[in-house]
Amino acid sequence: MLLKNLTGLTLEELEAFAVEHGEKEFRGRQLFSWIYEKNMRSFEKMTNISKSFSQKLRHIARVGQLDLYTKNISPASGAVKYLFSLYDNNFIESVYIPEDKRRTLCISSQVGCALNCSFCATAKIGFKRNLSAGEIVDQVLFVESDIGEELTNIVFMGMGEPFKNYDQVIKAAQLINHPDGIAVGARRIVISTAGVADKIYRFSDEGHKFRLAVSLNSPFNIKREKLMPVTKKWDLESLMTAIKYYANKSKQLPTIEYVLFDGINDNHKDALELKRLLSKIPAKINIIPYNTSIPGFKRPEPEKVDQFIQWLLPLNAPVSVRWSKGDDIDAACGQLAGKYEKKGMSIKTGDE
Repeated sequence: MLLKNLTGLTLEELEAFAVEHGEKEFRGRQLFSWIYEKNMRSFEKMTNISKSFSQKLRHIARVGQLDLYTKNISPASGAVKYLFSLYDNNFIESVYIPEDKRRTLCISSQVGCALNCSFCATAKIGFKRNLSAGEIVDQVLFVESDIGEELTNIVFMGMGEPFKNYDQVIKAAQLINHPDGIAVGARRIVISTAGVADKIYRFSDEGHKFRLAVSLNSPFNIKREKLMPVTKKWDLESLMTAIKYYANKSKQLPTIEYVLFDGINDNHKDALELKRLLSKIPAKINIIPYNTSIPGFKRPEPEKVDQFIQWLLPLNAPVSVRWSKGDDIDAACGQLAGKYEKKGMSIKTGDE
């Protein structure tokens, strides 16, 4: 008998599940609290659930979607890369990033990715499938259990394009945000897109309070198309119009992510055109020096990064540089590739 996995079910779905199996609705609310608030995977330890229902659950249901395959810890930054195996022998990665009082988890939304960005390691896998809301949420639950603390920030910036798995990503974000569950604030949940403009409009119209980040990476269509083929479908003009729509509709500042590549998009002309593009859009911009993962792309020297920022100023938008953590263990932005070796469970540290 195939067991029903309860991780990923909403409060309403768990209430319906309880009723379907001869219980009162409040049993579903109890399950919701145990799974998401108390992060409990064992029915036997759910102490306020009746013994009869607990016994029944052991035969019809289970909790937890992921199995840990490897855990790789960066000696330099303390970042942790988790490699999870899925029920169908696919693999995904999540990255935990500790920084002062912030405990951020970068989570995946797909196995692989179909957008084929030329600089991204995930793109080399190709697209295999979307993750379920349960597989997305369980990355958060597993890591919180592993580190023994609650996460403060969640970023949908791992493997995959979140807006190509829109419904499951939004369902997962709502579960992560639910005040009676994991309870990460909506403003501390960031959903990043490579520029799927139609979903930006949908996201705006549905009124979600989660924050939006958009990977831009070039202010010129021809150059951006080479870096990000999604530009063929949604060019810069249509994308910027969608971003402006979001900013006006949501009253929130979108974050423009700009990965800086040495000799490709880091010159004076690029900076001036980027400045022009952002001059009429309320936004903030993150400059991300490239984390080497694909031959042919290099990170600029720090002085070139500083020069690019000086060219942008003055800009009617906050500008910051994000030096990614975990690049020493291939855990930084653009480096996730779901790599594994068929040798059973192992725990690795970055100095092995």
